[in-house]
Amino acid sequence: MTGWNMDTLANTAGPGAVTIVEGTSFCVSGPNGDMAPELPHGAFYRDTRVVSKLTLLVDDTPVEPLSSITPHPYRVVMVGRAGHVPGRADTPLIVERDRRVGAGLLETITLRSFSRDPMAFRVEVVIEADFADIFEVKEGRGARRPKRIESEGPGRYRIRSANAENHGLLVMAEGAELVGDRLSFDVVLDARGEWSRTLRVVPADEVPDLAAAPDAEEDVLTEPARRFLAWQSGSPVSSLEDDAMERVIRRSQEDLGALRIFDPDHPDRPVVAAGVPWFMALFGRDSLLTSLMALPLDPALALGTLQTLAGLQGEREDASSEEQPGRILHEVRLGTTTNLALGGRSVYYGTIDATPLFVVVLGELARWGGLPHDADDLLAAADRALDWVDRFGDRDGDGFVEYARLNDHGLVNQGWKDSWDGINFADGSLAEAPIALCEVQGYVYDAFLARGMLAKLRGDDEAAERWTERAAELKRAFNDAFWLPDRGWFAVALDRDKRPVDAATSNMGHCLWSGIVDDDKAGAVAERLLSPEMFSGWGVRTLATDMGAYNPASYHNGSVWPHDNAIVAAGLMRYGFVEEANRIVSGLFEAASYFGGRLPELFCGFDRERYPEPVAYPASCSPQAWAAATPLSLLRTTLRFDPSLPTGEVWVAPTSAETFGDIHLRNVPFAGRRISLDTSRSGTSVAGLPAGVTLHREPIPSAPVATRREHT
Repeated sequence: MTGWNMDTLANTAGPGAVTIVEGTSFCVSGPNGDMAPELPHGAFYRDTRVVSKLTLLVDDTPVEPLSSITPHPYRVVMVGRAGHVPGRADTPLIVERDRRVGAGLLETITLRSFSRDPMAFRVEVVIEADFADIFEVKEGRGARRPKRIESEGPGRYRIRSANAENHGLLVMAEGAELVGDRLSFDVVLDARGEWSRTLRVVPADEVPDLAAAPDAEEDVLTEPARRFLAWQSGSPVSSLEDDAMERVIRRSQEDLGALRIFDPDHPDRPVVAAGVPWFMALFGRDSLLTSLMALPLDPALALGTLQTLAGLQGEREDASSEEQPGRILHEVRLGTTTNLALGGRSVYYGTIDATPLFVVVLGELARWGGLPHDADDLLAAADRALDWVDRFGDRDGDGFVEYARLNDHGLVNQGWKDSWDGINFADGSLAEAPIALCEVQGYVYDAFLARGMLAKLRGDDEAAERWTERAAELKRAFNDAFWLPDRGWFAVALDRDKRPVDAATSNMGHCLWSGIVDDDKAGAVAERLLSPEMFSGWGVRTLATDMGAYNPASYHNGSVWPHDNAIVAAGLMRYGFVEEANRIVSGLFEAASYFGGRLPELFCGFDRERYPEPVAYPASCSPQAWAAATPLSLLRTTLRFDPSLPTGEVWVAPTSAETFGDIHLRNVPFAGRRISLDTSRSGTSVAGLPAGVTLHREPIPSAPVATRREHT
């Protein structure tokens, strides 16, 4: 994940925290469903905490949690029991909270008695809203100004906001009585009886005229379910011999569907929010890489991301937001005070890699057959992006793209490892900007090739040759400047004095992915990436254990990031390192099983031999977009599935049969059609390809044959 200094996180959500998500809305609570305002709990909508406190009391006692089930990413069913009943070892009263998130909350509270005698008790709900911006919550400042509930008539209540731009919150609870700050229900249950009530909490802006449409709040809260079910019905169907692997794939599909967000002005342009809880917004780098990895699931995510980012592409020079003509944004925020954290604006542009990645994803979408015929606007945006590379990205004209922030509040580091200490030398000392990252040069190289391919697709052979030559020049310069022959790996960066920053990092795996690495250096890179210093047994660490800044429980200096590993695995497979790539694929799928089938944003880089289970990183986002897309990328990598609609070819050369068994995929989108892929020990078949497309049962020729080295 990329974002604003994870070290400022005031509190974690606590043990057993429950998270559900739908688009820009999400909800975080304790295991019994209660929300504590002093923790990063609450119901969030458009970067604002619309519910800061929610407590369910039975006879003035909180519910004891027993279990929680999330049948869908936007829904959780929490089961608990009421507090102690005098004279009994166990309480006979079971409490169920069935909660859904959308533009607010829909929660059905059900009490079931297992007593043979009638029971009477009081059920109370305490609800508050502080309408805090997500940054205030993150820094522990939101709970200082709670707003309490007021009655507007039978069963209808309001929590007013002090912000003139926010009309507050509507609360609907039929049969409740407002007693002080509590919604109260007096309940009498027969022997083994049952009682149920539904609580509806909706931002007032979302239901402007309840008198004219009394059921409108129900529509607001049930629309996420309809949208998610439509997504599921159109998604590919996987059937894998490895049941655990299949569960991870399906969880990834669900999470990506839940993380989609939509611009009301362009509802046909879905994009993916970066992750819960702090990054429920459009992020340039994250959304681009996620949509690229999710192409086998839904190419519409890549197209919607490209269209949305093109619409927000930089137009002027503004040092405060770091906007520059042609630059692709870092993040967009929707909250009422967030713009203060982004240099006075809701859009911040301080990223070095989103701009070339925009062109890379555009090229990959074309290869997948997802580029519309009227793509002139996207091609023009790609040209503006590449013009930014020349005018602003290459600050000193040396042919490499580098970054240095333009103000004193932006990100110090502007690649994907954007923590303040993320780029360092082998001895642990920090690199100073301007910094040219190795993987960014690879992205630029790939962007040049993609633009050349797009030019050729349009019949412009001269432009295609020009972009191809630029890529070749960059590749030669990169291998000369970044290669460390005495170390056997690529420098992670060049610093302000053009000194190679010599730490051994996972970034060089991104260079394999882009193809910028010379063939004669790929073997040494693969060896280092899979060495005991870098490979934990679950995945490749961001920083090797023999580096000065190594810390397995840090954000970027020794942790394991699933999306990073997906890119590394794809790079290894590109250069023919099949066994090495599949070690990463296997490690990550096994790690996912310890996280309930859902890969987190990152986890600690402890060695698997020392700790037989992956160790969680406490502030890791989950679900998180590019972690959710990682299993799809890993599956594509092990299948070596490479489509190229512009040349009318598809390559499939599975490497997975011995390790993962049979894999059957149905309803996979490709070139406006749906195809099926079946692979087993007896062979591979692809059905439904468009007429004129040739199937090759071999690796794509652009992947060079590598010379392996033995691991040490």
